[in-house]
Parts: sequence; structure tokens; C-alpha cells
Amino acid sequence: MRKIILTYGLISGGIAASLMLITVLFVNDKEDFGNGVYLGYAGIILSFVLVYFGIKSYRDKYRNGVISFGKAFQVGILIAVISSLIYVIAWMSYSPYLMPDFPQKYAKAQIENAKEAGKSEAEVAQVEEEMQKYLKSIENPIVYGLMTFVEPFPVGLIITLISALILKRKTQISSTNQV
Repeated sequence: MRKIILTYGLISGGIAASLMLITVLFVNDKEDFGNGVYLGYAGIILSFVLVYFGIKSYRDKYRNGVISFGKAFQVGILIAVISSLIYVIAWMSYSPYLMPDFPQKYAKAQIENAKEAGKSEAEVAQVEEEMQKYLKSIENPIVYGLMTFVEPFPVGLIITLISALILKRKTQISSTNQV
């Protein structure tokens, strides 16, 4: 089980990190984060397809084609955790060099979005306050890492649940032909 989890988790994380790098290069120096968010989450979803294949590989190679939902979920969630950790490491490595002012640009964009959405001055002030708290909180690398982990992991959790439901199998499929 360990080999499957590590192999698929590392490949998934490598895909996520590579696609994140492409996204970072695509949106670098742009004030509009909309396209980057869509491209980033598309990359995250694509990378987590490996969760499905990891569970299937484990079921077929090590469990004789039989796996419970719980065991499938366990394999999938561990792949998702490894992939998400690699995503965090990649972001924490890339961003200081490729987008050193990303947090400030992000905060500014959020405030501008609130203004453009026609929010009241009080609501805009609240967004400004939240963005100041955000900027202060990410000065701690552990907090920043946890906030980054929360980006991909929920997607991995959902894909793990769906994959475990699809791939669970209580009995082995017979290979005999019935006429």
C-alpha cells in the first residue's frame, strides 16, 4: 500500500506543482486573478485524477479486485495529503521568487473587487480589515503553509470520496464466461 500511495501521491503532487508553476508564470504581474484561479483549480483537479488511478491500482494489484469504501478512502486520502503537501512546498518555494508581492496584489484585488461590486463603505472597510489580517497572518510560514494546504486538499477530499464510491467492490468479478 505504501508504494502505491507514495508513487501516486508524488506524481499527483508533481503534476500539481508543475501546473502551478505554469499558472504563476501566466498570471504574474497581472492584477486580475480570475483567470489564474480558474487555471489553478483546473490544474489541481487534473492532478487529483491520480487519486482514482491510485485506488484502482491498489485494488487490482494488491486486493484481488476487491476493496471496501473505507480502504479505498484511506488510500485516496493519503495520496491527496501527499499531493497537497507537495503543492504547499512548491508554492512556498516558487512564490517568494516569482511573485514576491503576490499577497499584497491579492489583497488589493480583493478590496477593488468589493468596491466594483458596489459594496457599502462599511463592507469595503471590512474587506480591507480582513486583508490586513490576512497579510499579517501569512508572515508566519506555518500559517501560510496551512492556508496554502487548504487550497487543494478539499478538492482531493471530494475526488477521494467519489473515487472510493466508484471503485469499491465487495466481491471479485468472475473471469468465467457465462452463456
